[in-house]
Amino acid sequence: MARTYRPTMLGHLRDRMMTFMLSRGIGPPGLYLLTVSGRKTGIPRTTPVAPLEDREGRWLVAPFGADGWARNARATGRVRLSRGRNAVMYTATELGPAEAAPILKRYLAEHPRTVGAYFDVDKNGTLEDFAAEAPRHPVFRLHTAGT
Repeated sequence: MARTYRPTMLGHLRDRMMTFMLSRGIGPPGLYLLTVSGRKTGIPRTTPVAPLEDREGRWLVAPFGADGWARNARATGRVRLSRGRNAVMYTATELGPAEAAPILKRYLAEHPRTVGAYFDVDKNGTLEDFAAEAPRHPVFRLHTAGT
């Protein structure tokens, strides 16, 4: 059975340090700051994320489950990805299980150590296994706002 994500003090510290670095344009490649307005308060919330990107598009995966940012993105349909002074607004469209399955499989293959324990399937699972896992890990397709 997959673990449930529970933020620790060390995890909060890591995220704050990563947020500080990414806001200045430094940090590991492929990481961005995701900002989305709160679904109840409207207050912008920011967290580090690792979106997937290829020639077909850009996706956000909620590897720890439908946590705060995923519920906010679901409610507002708009997110901002930034790194340093570069920021882009996107519309976020949640994918169904069949569409999300190959994205989840690729995400788990690229990040097995950091998120593998939160999935009930391993990186070699079938697309059907990932489709069954999809309701627990929302996937959003990103489109540049205005397109």
